[in-house]
Amino acid sequence: MGIVSIVFLVILLVYVFLIIQLIFGFNKVKSFEVTDLNPKTAFTIVVPFRNEAKNLPKLLESISNLNYPPKLIEIILVDDFSTDNSERVCIQWRMKHEHLDTTLLENLILSGSPKKDAIGRAMPIAKHDWVITTDADCVVNKNWLLTLGNYIQTNNPELIVGAVMYKAKNNWFHHFQQLDLMSLQGVTIGSFGIGKPFMCNGANFAYTKKFFAEIGGFGGISDTASGDDVFLLQKAVNANLEKVHYLKNRDSIVKTKPENDLFKLFMQRVRWAGKSTGYKSSYGKFLAVIVLLMNLSLVVGCWLLVVGKIDWRVILCVFTVKYLVDYIMLYKSNAYLRNGKFFVPIASSIIYPFFSSLVGIYSLFGSFTWKGRKFSN
Repeated sequence: MGIVSIVFLVILLVYVFLIIQLIFGFNKVKSFEVTDLNPKTAFTIVVPFRNEAKNLPKLLESISNLNYPPKLIEIILVDDFSTDNSERVCIQWRMKHEHLDTTLLENLILSGSPKKDAIGRAMPIAKHDWVITTDADCVVNKNWLLTLGNYIQTNNPELIVGAVMYKAKNNWFHHFQQLDLMSLQGVTIGSFGIGKPFMCNGANFAYTKKFFAEIGGFGGISDTASGDDVFLLQKAVNANLEKVHYLKNRDSIVKTKPENDLFKLFMQRVRWAGKSTGYKSSYGKFLAVIVLLMNLSLVVGCWLLVVGKIDWRVILCVFTVKYLVDYIMLYKSNAYLRNGKFFVPIASSIIYPFFSSLVGIYSLFGSFTWKGRKFSN
Protein backbone atom coordinates (compact mmCIF):
# COMPACT_ATOMS: atom_id res chain seq x y z
CA MET A 1 0.00 0.00 0.00
CA GLY A 2 1.41 3.40 -1.02
CA ILE A 3 1.95 6.36 1.27
CA VAL A 4 -0.97 8.25 -0.33
CA SER A 5 -3.36 5.37 0.36
CA ILE A 6 -2.19 5.23 3.97
CA VAL A 7 -2.76 8.98 4.40
CA PHE A 8 -6.28 8.66 2.96
CA LEU A 9 -7.12 5.78 5.31
CA VAL A 10 -5.73 7.63 8.36
CA ILE A 11 -7.89 10.66 7.53
CA LEU A 12 -10.86 8.32 7.09
CA LEU A 13 -10.29 6.65 10.48
CA VAL A 14 -10.09 10.00 12.28
CA TYR A 15 -13.19 11.22 10.44
CA VAL A 16 -15.15 8.08 11.28
CA PHE A 17 -14.13 8.31 14.95
CA LEU A 18 -15.33 11.93 15.18
CA ILE A 19 -18.65 11.30 13.41
CA ILE A 20 -19.40 8.20 15.51
CA GLN A 21 -18.59 10.25 18.62
CA LEU A 22 -21.10 12.87 17.45
CA ILE A 23 -23.70 10.19 16.72
CA PHE A 24 -23.43 8.96 20.32
CA GLY A 25 -23.62 12.59 21.43
CA PHE A 26 -26.78 13.06 19.36
CA ASN A 27 -28.39 10.17 21.23
CA LYS A 28 -27.51 11.74 24.59
CA VAL A 29 -29.52 14.89 23.89
CA LYS A 30 -33.01 13.86 24.96
CA SER A 31 -36.17 15.31 23.47
CA PHE A 32 -37.90 17.81 25.73
CA GLU A 33 -41.52 17.15 26.59
CA VAL A 34 -43.64 20.23 27.23
CA THR A 35 -45.50 20.20 30.55
CA ASP A 36 -48.67 21.99 31.62
CA LEU A 37 -47.10 25.20 32.92
CA ASN A 38 -48.60 28.66 32.64
CA PRO A 39 -46.48 30.94 30.40
CA LYS A 40 -44.39 33.31 32.51
CA THR A 41 -41.28 34.11 30.46
CA ALA A 42 -41.39 37.34 28.48
CA PHE A 43 -39.49 37.44 25.19
CA THR A 44 -38.05 40.15 22.97
CA ILE A 45 -37.89 38.86 19.39
CA VAL A 46 -35.15 40.63 17.39
CA VAL A 47 -35.31 40.44 13.59
CA PRO A 48 -32.49 42.12 11.65
CA PHE A 49 -33.34 42.44 7.96
CA ARG A 50 -32.06 43.86 4.70
CA ASN A 51 -34.07 43.82 1.45
CA GLU A 52 -36.52 41.18 2.65
CA ALA A 53 -39.81 42.62 1.38
CA LYS A 54 -40.73 39.27 -0.19
CA ASN A 55 -40.00 37.22 2.93
CA LEU A 56 -41.05 39.46 5.82
CA PRO A 57 -44.83 38.97 5.40
CA LYS A 58 -44.58 35.22 6.06
CA LEU A 59 -42.34 35.66 9.11
CA LEU A 60 -44.47 38.43 10.59
CA GLU A 61 -47.64 36.46 9.98
CA SER A 62 -46.17 33.44 11.78
CA ILE A 63 -45.19 35.70 14.70
CA SER A 64 -48.71 37.13 14.88
CA ASN A 65 -50.06 33.56 15.07
CA LEU A 66 -47.87 32.53 18.02
CA ASN A 67 -49.67 30.55 20.71
CA TYR A 68 -48.36 32.79 23.48
CA PRO A 69 -49.75 35.71 25.50
CA PRO A 70 -49.16 38.93 23.49
CA LYS A 71 -48.36 40.81 26.70
CA LEU A 72 -45.26 38.59 27.05
CA ILE A 73 -44.00 39.35 23.54
CA GLU A 74 -42.01 42.31 22.24
CA ILE A 75 -40.84 42.50 18.62
CA ILE A 76 -37.92 44.64 17.50
CA LEU A 77 -37.39 44.90 13.74
CA VAL A 78 -34.02 46.36 12.71
CA ASP A 79 -33.78 47.62 9.13
CA ASP A 80 -30.21 47.28 7.85
CA PHE A 81 -30.53 50.01 5.19
CA SER A 82 -32.93 48.16 2.90
CA THR A 83 -33.38 49.56 -0.60
CA ASP A 84 -36.65 47.74 -1.30
CA ASN A 85 -40.09 48.00 0.34
CA SER A 86 -39.13 46.14 3.52
CA GLU A 87 -39.83 49.14 5.76
CA ARG A 88 -43.27 49.64 4.24
CA VAL A 89 -44.09 45.96 4.76
CA CYS A 90 -43.20 46.29 8.46
CA ILE A 91 -45.24 49.48 8.90
CA GLN A 92 -48.30 47.99 7.24
CA TRP A 93 -48.06 44.87 9.38
CA ARG A 94 -47.73 46.96 12.56
CA MET A 95 -50.88 48.89 11.65
CA LYS A 96 -52.83 45.62 11.32
CA HIS A 97 -51.44 44.22 14.58
CA GLU A 98 -51.52 47.16 16.95
CA HIS A 99 -52.06 44.84 19.92
CA LEU A 100 -48.49 43.58 19.52
CA ASP A 101 -45.62 45.56 21.06
CA THR A 102 -43.49 46.28 17.98
CA THR A 103 -40.58 48.65 17.39
CA LEU A 104 -38.99 49.42 14.03
CA LEU A 105 -35.40 50.69 14.12
CA GLU A 106 -32.78 51.68 11.59
CA ASN A 107 -29.42 49.99 12.00
CA LEU A 108 -26.27 51.83 13.03
CA ILE A 109 -23.06 50.57 11.42
CA LEU A 110 -20.43 50.51 14.16
CA SER A 111 -18.31 47.51 13.16
CA GLY A 112 -17.50 45.17 10.32
CA SER A 113 -20.59 43.08 11.07
CA PRO A 114 -23.94 44.72 10.18
CA LYS A 115 -25.95 41.89 11.75
CA LYS A 116 -24.14 42.13 15.09
CA ASP A 117 -24.66 45.89 14.92
CA ALA A 118 -28.39 45.34 14.35
CA ILE A 119 -28.72 43.02 17.34
CA GLY A 120 -26.58 45.36 19.42
CA ARG A 121 -28.87 48.23 18.38
CA ALA A 122 -31.87 46.37 19.79
CA MET A 123 -30.34 45.15 23.07
CA PRO A 124 -30.38 48.46 25.05
CA ILE A 125 -34.09 49.03 24.40
CA ALA A 126 -35.26 45.41 24.76
CA LYS A 127 -37.86 45.39 27.53
CA HIS A 128 -37.53 41.73 28.43
CA ASP A 129 -34.55 39.77 29.73
CA TRP A 130 -34.94 36.92 27.25
CA VAL A 131 -33.92 37.92 23.73
CA ILE A 132 -34.48 35.57 20.82
CA THR A 133 -33.16 36.21 17.31
CA THR A 134 -34.47 34.93 14.02
CA ASP A 135 -34.07 35.82 10.36
CA ALA A 136 -36.47 37.58 8.01
CA ASP A 137 -36.62 34.63 5.61
CA CYS A 138 -37.88 32.27 8.31
CA VAL A 139 -41.23 31.03 9.57
CA VAL A 140 -41.72 30.11 13.23
CA ASN A 141 -43.93 27.38 14.68
CA LYS A 142 -47.03 28.57 16.54
CA ASN A 143 -45.73 26.84 19.71
CA TRP A 144 -42.19 28.21 19.34
CA LEU A 145 -42.28 30.56 22.34
CA LEU A 146 -44.55 28.26 24.34
CA THR A 147 -41.95 25.48 24.08
CA LEU A 148 -39.06 27.83 24.86
CA GLY A 149 -40.85 29.32 27.84
CA ASN A 150 -41.72 25.90 29.19
CA TYR A 151 -38.12 24.77 28.84
CA ILE A 152 -36.83 27.87 30.61
CA GLN A 153 -39.16 27.35 33.57
CA THR A 154 -38.13 23.68 33.79
CA ASN A 155 -34.35 23.93 33.25
CA ASN A 156 -33.26 27.48 34.14
CA PRO A 157 -30.75 28.04 31.27
CA GLU A 158 -29.19 31.36 30.23
CA LEU A 159 -28.73 30.53 26.53
CA ILE A 160 -30.71 28.18 24.29
CA VAL A 161 -29.86 26.83 20.84
CA GLY A 162 -32.66 25.56 18.61
CA ALA A 163 -32.87 23.79 15.27
CA VAL A 164 -33.32 25.28 11.80
CA MET A 165 -34.40 23.40 8.71
CA TYR A 166 -35.35 24.22 5.13
CA LYS A 167 -38.85 24.34 3.79
CA ALA A 168 -37.71 22.74 0.56
CA LYS A 169 -39.46 22.07 -2.71
CA ASN A 170 -39.33 18.67 -4.34
CA ASN A 171 -36.26 19.22 -6.50
CA TRP A 172 -32.68 17.96 -6.33
CA PHE A 173 -31.09 21.35 -5.67
CA HIS A 174 -33.24 21.95 -2.59
CA HIS A 175 -32.73 18.39 -1.36
CA PHE A 176 -28.98 18.84 -1.70
CA GLN A 177 -29.14 21.90 0.55
CA GLN A 178 -31.44 20.10 2.97
CA LEU A 179 -28.93 17.27 3.38
CA ASP A 180 -26.13 19.77 3.95
CA LEU A 181 -28.12 21.68 6.58
CA MET A 182 -29.21 18.46 8.27
CA SER A 183 -25.58 17.41 8.61
CA LEU A 184 -24.78 20.73 10.31
CA GLN A 185 -27.78 20.34 12.62
CA GLY A 186 -26.69 16.81 13.46
CA VAL A 187 -23.18 18.00 14.33
CA THR A 188 -24.69 20.80 16.44
CA ILE A 189 -26.81 18.40 18.48
CA GLY A 190 -24.02 15.82 18.73
CA SER A 191 -21.53 18.39 19.99
CA PHE A 192 -23.95 19.34 22.79
CA GLY A 193 -24.27 15.66 23.67
CA ILE A 194 -20.52 15.25 24.16
CA GLY A 195 -20.22 18.52 26.11
CA LYS A 196 -18.35 20.41 23.37
CA PRO A 197 -20.91 22.69 21.72
CA PHE A 198 -19.50 25.08 19.14
CA MET A 199 -22.21 25.52 16.48
CA CYS A 200 -25.63 27.12 16.34
CA ASN A 201 -27.83 29.12 13.98
CA GLY A 202 -28.83 32.73 14.62
CA ALA A 203 -32.26 32.03 13.10
CA ASN A 204 -33.20 30.21 16.32
CA PHE A 205 -31.01 31.51 19.12
CA ALA A 206 -32.09 32.77 22.55
CA TYR A 207 -30.23 34.20 25.54
CA THR A 208 -30.78 36.52 28.47
CA LYS A 209 -29.65 40.15 28.36
CA LYS A 210 -27.96 39.53 31.71
CA PHE A 211 -25.86 36.65 30.36
CA PHE A 212 -25.13 38.58 27.15
CA ALA A 213 -23.73 41.43 29.24
CA GLU A 214 -21.77 39.08 31.54
CA ILE A 215 -19.85 37.54 28.63
CA GLY A 216 -19.19 40.93 27.06
CA GLY A 217 -21.73 40.70 24.26
CA PHE A 218 -20.10 40.91 20.85
CA GLY A 219 -16.92 42.41 22.28
CA GLY A 220 -13.87 40.84 20.67
CA ILE A 221 -15.89 39.25 17.86
CA SER A 222 -17.37 42.29 16.14
CA ASP A 223 -14.72 42.59 13.41
CA THR A 224 -15.83 39.44 11.57
CA ALA A 225 -18.72 39.93 9.14
CA SER A 226 -20.76 37.02 10.50
CA GLY A 227 -20.69 34.95 13.66
CA ASP A 228 -23.39 36.66 15.70
CA ASP A 229 -24.37 33.10 16.58
CA VAL A 230 -21.39 30.69 16.75
CA PHE A 231 -18.85 33.15 18.16
CA LEU A 232 -21.29 34.30 20.83
CA LEU A 233 -22.09 30.68 21.65
CA GLN A 234 -18.40 29.84 22.05
CA LYS A 235 -17.92 32.83 24.36
CA ALA A 236 -20.86 31.60 26.42
CA VAL A 237 -19.50 28.05 26.56
CA ASN A 238 -16.15 29.31 27.84
CA ALA A 239 -17.90 31.43 30.46
CA ASN A 240 -20.45 28.92 31.79
CA LEU A 241 -21.09 25.67 29.90
CA GLU A 242 -23.81 24.55 32.34
CA LYS A 243 -26.01 27.50 31.41
CA VAL A 244 -25.81 26.75 27.66
CA HIS A 245 -28.52 24.32 26.52
CA TYR A 246 -29.89 22.72 23.37
CA LEU A 247 -33.67 22.54 23.05
CA LYS A 248 -34.69 19.39 21.20
CA ASN A 249 -38.39 19.62 20.47
CA ARG A 250 -40.08 19.66 17.05
CA ASP A 251 -42.29 22.61 17.99
CA SER A 252 -39.17 24.72 18.52
CA ILE A 253 -37.82 24.15 14.98
CA VAL A 254 -37.64 27.24 12.79
CA LYS A 255 -38.04 26.84 9.04
CA THR A 256 -36.13 28.89 6.48
CA LYS A 257 -35.84 29.09 2.70
CA PRO A 258 -33.18 27.31 0.63
CA GLU A 259 -31.38 29.21 -2.09
CA ASN A 260 -32.56 28.98 -5.69
CA ASP A 261 -29.31 30.25 -7.18
CA LEU A 262 -26.04 28.28 -7.21
CA PHE A 263 -23.87 31.40 -6.79
CA LYS A 264 -25.91 32.58 -3.78
CA LEU A 265 -25.66 29.11 -2.26
CA PHE A 266 -21.90 29.11 -2.76
CA MET A 267 -21.55 32.58 -1.18
CA GLN A 268 -23.74 31.54 1.75
CA ARG A 269 -21.66 28.44 2.42
CA VAL A 270 -18.42 30.43 2.07
CA ARG A 271 -19.79 32.82 4.69
CA TRP A 272 -20.59 29.90 6.98
CA ALA A 273 -17.28 28.14 6.40
CA GLY A 274 -15.34 31.35 6.98
CA LYS A 275 -16.44 31.36 10.61
CA SER A 276 -14.33 28.27 11.35
CA THR A 277 -11.07 30.24 11.15
CA GLY A 278 -12.29 32.39 14.04
CA TYR A 279 -13.44 29.53 16.27
CA LYS A 280 -12.35 29.69 19.89
CA SER A 281 -13.27 26.01 20.21
CA SER A 282 -10.23 23.80 19.54
CA TYR A 283 -12.58 20.86 19.03
CA GLY A 284 -14.58 22.83 16.46
CA LYS A 285 -11.43 23.83 14.59
CA PHE A 286 -10.10 20.26 14.58
CA LEU A 287 -13.40 18.87 13.31
CA ALA A 288 -13.56 21.51 10.56
CA VAL A 289 -10.04 20.61 9.41
CA ILE A 290 -10.76 16.86 9.37
CA VAL A 291 -14.01 17.34 7.44
CA LEU A 292 -12.19 19.47 4.86
CA LEU A 293 -9.36 16.92 4.59
CA MET A 294 -11.87 14.08 4.25
CA ASN A 295 -13.65 15.75 1.35
CA LEU A 296 -10.39 16.88 -0.24
CA SER A 297 -8.99 13.36 -0.07
CA LEU A 298 -11.91 12.09 -2.16
CA VAL A 299 -11.42 14.88 -4.70
CA VAL A 300 -7.67 14.26 -4.93
CA GLY A 301 -8.30 10.52 -4.95
CA CYS A 302 -10.56 10.83 -7.99
CA TRP A 303 -7.85 12.76 -9.82
CA LEU A 304 -5.19 10.17 -8.86
CA LEU A 305 -7.53 7.43 -10.04
CA VAL A 306 -7.91 9.10 -13.44
CA VAL A 307 -4.12 9.36 -13.89
CA GLY A 308 -3.61 5.80 -12.64
CA LYS A 309 -1.72 6.65 -9.44
CA ILE A 310 -3.99 4.90 -6.94
CA ASP A 311 -5.93 1.64 -6.66
CA TRP A 312 -9.66 2.13 -7.32
CA ARG A 313 -10.44 -0.13 -4.34
CA VAL A 314 -8.92 2.40 -1.95
CA ILE A 315 -11.19 5.19 -3.22
CA LEU A 316 -14.22 2.90 -3.17
CA CYS A 317 -13.42 1.86 0.41
CA VAL A 318 -13.00 5.47 1.58
CA PHE A 319 -16.19 6.63 -0.15
CA THR A 320 -18.28 3.69 1.09
CA VAL A 321 -17.21 3.98 4.74
CA LYS A 322 -17.72 7.76 4.70
CA TYR A 323 -21.13 7.31 3.08
CA LEU A 324 -22.24 4.83 5.75
CA VAL A 325 -21.28 6.95 8.78
CA ASP A 326 -22.71 10.07 7.13
CA TYR A 327 -25.92 8.16 6.44
CA ILE A 328 -26.35 7.24 10.11
CA MET A 329 -25.87 10.86 11.20
CA LEU A 330 -28.21 12.18 8.52
CA TYR A 331 -30.80 9.52 9.29
CA LYS A 332 -30.91 10.62 12.92
CA SER A 333 -31.08 14.30 11.98
CA ASN A 334 -33.88 13.62 9.51
CA ALA A 335 -35.84 11.62 12.09
CA TYR A 336 -35.84 14.65 14.39
CA LEU A 337 -36.08 17.51 11.91
CA ARG A 338 -38.44 16.07 9.30
CA ASN A 339 -39.85 12.86 10.82
CA GLY A 340 -40.34 11.36 7.37
CA LYS A 341 -38.90 8.99 4.80
CA PHE A 342 -35.23 9.40 4.16
CA PHE A 343 -32.53 8.43 1.72
CA VAL A 344 -29.20 9.93 0.72
CA PRO A 345 -28.91 10.13 -3.08
CA ILE A 346 -25.64 8.72 -4.32
CA ALA A 347 -25.38 11.67 -6.73
CA SER A 348 -25.42 14.16 -3.84
CA SER A 349 -22.82 12.13 -1.95
CA ILE A 350 -20.54 12.15 -4.99
CA ILE A 351 -20.96 15.85 -5.72
CA TYR A 352 -20.77 17.03 -2.12
CA PRO A 353 -16.99 16.46 -1.57
CA PHE A 354 -16.23 18.61 -4.63
CA PHE A 355 -18.63 21.36 -3.55
CA SER A 356 -17.51 21.27 0.07
CA SER A 357 -13.80 21.31 -0.83
CA LEU A 358 -14.25 24.29 -3.14
CA VAL A 359 -16.19 26.17 -0.45
CA GLY A 360 -13.62 25.32 2.23
CA ILE A 361 -10.60 26.37 0.20
CA TYR A 362 -12.24 29.51 -1.17
CA SER A 363 -13.32 30.60 2.34
CA LEU A 364 -9.68 30.60 3.44
CA PHE A 365 -8.54 33.05 0.79
CA GLY A 366 -11.53 34.66 -0.92
CA SER A 367 -14.15 37.25 -0.05
CA PHE A 368 -17.89 36.81 -0.27
CA THR A 369 -20.89 38.93 -1.19
CA TRP A 370 -24.06 38.89 0.87
CA LYS A 371 -27.15 41.09 0.71
CA GLY A 372 -25.45 43.28 -1.88
CA ARG A 373 -22.31 43.84 0.21
CA LYS A 374 -18.80 42.46 -0.10
CA PHE A 375 -16.99 41.05 2.94
CA SER A 376 -13.65 39.41 3.65
CA ASN A 377 -13.30 36.37 5.92
